[in-house]
Amino acid sequence: MRDGFIAVACGAPKMRLADCDYNAEQTFIMMRQAEKAGVKMLVLPELGLTGYTCGDLFFQETLLRGAEQALRTVLEATRNLEVVTAVGLPLRVKDRLYNCAAIIQKGQILGLVPKTHLPNYGEFYEKRWFSPAPEEAEYVDLCGQVSVAFAAGQIFDCQDVPGLTLGFEICEDLWSPDSPSVKMAQSGAAIIGNLSASNEVLGKTAYRRQLVTTQSAKLSCGYVYSSSGAGESTSDVVFGAHQMIAENGALLAERRFDGGLLISEIDIQRLRHERRRTQALVPEPGSQRRDYTVFFLTEGKTKLTRYVSPMPFVPEGKEDRDARCREILLIASLGLKQRLEHTGAKTAVVGLSGGLDSTLAVLITGLAMKMLDRPMTDIIAVTMPCFGTTDRTRNNAAVLAEELGTALKTVDITASVRSHFRDIGQSQENHDVTYENAQARERTQVLMDTANQTGGLVIGTGDLSELALGWCTYNGDHMSMYAVNASIPKTLVRHLVAHLARDNAGKDEALHNVLEDILDTPVSPELLPAVQGEISQRTEDLVGPYELHDFFLYYMLRWGFSPAKIYRLALYAQGKRYSQDVILKWLKVFYRRFFSQQFKRNCLPDGPKVGSVALSPRGDWRMPSDASWAMWKAELETLE
Repeated sequence: MRDGFIAVACGAPKMRLADCDYNAEQTFIMMRQAEKAGVKMLVLPELGLTGYTCGDLFFQETLLRGAEQALRTVLEATRNLEVVTAVGLPLRVKDRLYNCAAIIQKGQILGLVPKTHLPNYGEFYEKRWFSPAPEEAEYVDLCGQVSVAFAAGQIFDCQDVPGLTLGFEICEDLWSPDSPSVKMAQSGAAIIGNLSASNEVLGKTAYRRQLVTTQSAKLSCGYVYSSSGAGESTSDVVFGAHQMIAENGALLAERRFDGGLLISEIDIQRLRHERRRTQALVPEPGSQRRDYTVFFLTEGKTKLTRYVSPMPFVPEGKEDRDARCREILLIASLGLKQRLEHTGAKTAVVGLSGGLDSTLAVLITGLAMKMLDRPMTDIIAVTMPCFGTTDRTRNNAAVLAEELGTALKTVDITASVRSHFRDIGQSQENHDVTYENAQARERTQVLMDTANQTGGLVIGTGDLSELALGWCTYNGDHMSMYAVNASIPKTLVRHLVAHLARDNAGKDEALHNVLEDILDTPVSPELLPAVQGEISQRTEDLVGPYELHDFFLYYMLRWGFSPAKIYRLALYAQGKRYSQDVILKWLKVFYRRFFSQQFKRNCLPDGPKVGSVALSPRGDWRMPSDASWAMWKAELETLE
């Protein structure tokens, strides 16, 4: 819990309709199972101590007394359990009957939450038996406890875990346009529990799932939904025990037509970060203050079972991945189309190296030209071989330009760079940073001057991952007139090029084949001399695997996580591919480089944002270039 993860569960115990003693026993058995599994919050179905489909039996004194005695039994049987549990039962208050959730912990009732919105249509007719929640809070005596709060919209706040604040609503409350969970979230509830009895009909499951995930996204909350199942009457409908756990729009876990517990972990820190970032959940002016009921939990480390993607920027399903690729290409090419139109540029100049980034840049430029109904010859692809250029990359650049139909210009910069070395007194045998950067800056000069000659714009090729690490030459490949790749991480660059390669399979085999070979080429700036004709400088050997750096970048920028939490998640998601020492080594490199290279990001050229993480100094990321990383470094030194 120290890093924000809270184990939550929804459950559908075995149930016998109107058999309160049996239902009480199954309830506390499930609570014990949840406690043993480390669960801190458990949501059980609506009216679970009696069953939802009791009908006019809800008017029977015997059933109502049995429900109250069942709750007493559960409290006595779980007085040593700290799992906060929402149990459903019918409850009499001042000669009215309410559909309620009893929020219990350690044998005590923390509060009673009546249902606000009662369905009275189709197969539902709850207003026959129940009254909606009263507008004002009341206090009742129940199961030997006096003055138990009885009110909808109550907030339950954990004193031991910052941000762990709970709220509860019941079934139809979610379906209503005036859901109680909205005001509860505005009052600080980070996790909403829903006790439900929702029957199964065609199409309802998908709609119910959409409701739960959308509510969790709209409220930046966790949502734990538990619906009744076997044991309910099947005279007219069937209940499928639909259980869902969602977080900020993502479905973490789901199960139907099966009892038992469904467990996952909700990340409170993640939700609090999103609320701070968006500032969307501000209480309405003059809204009534909500009373908080406090509870306590024993601190400890939550075991992770939820899925954490090793590549958070890349969807894992082929269909989703292809859709993401199409969307990114559309956004980037539309941005470039607008810039070309606005400036009246006659050409688009791209430095083509035969590597992934420049390949993606020229492909996006080609899409923009098609949108403008302009010939591909308006793209000037410039290859600029020098000391480290290999035949493979040079040939791939030429073939790519030819297959796309762009104009191709080759400028060998070797003599120019040597002349520059003589001017500044740089030994050609000294392969230091000056040796490398002189080549990058000469290439940028060639591109800029070519753009001037042709009335064009230089299209940038650098990607988001390189900008995060500062892996670019200041005023070299760092600079362009429009940076189409600037918010695309390296792990996605590869998938975008692969997507376009697949699109050309069977249509243009030569283009398909050259894209496939570019995908197989090691990532390299090719600034050091080749060895026996092969690339000698591999980027990931120098700065680390982009798979790891993109993982670090996503959780640091998008969610504001600490180094310790990112390290834990990386071990969990990437531990089978990389050792503990390797992950920690490159995490330290990531933070060191990220902080030291902000000066490069503070003067970036324009470029389109395509995802939730971007580093534009005019958009998503404003950071002083001289910020110290001392606190992050100190935390990194404590990790093992």
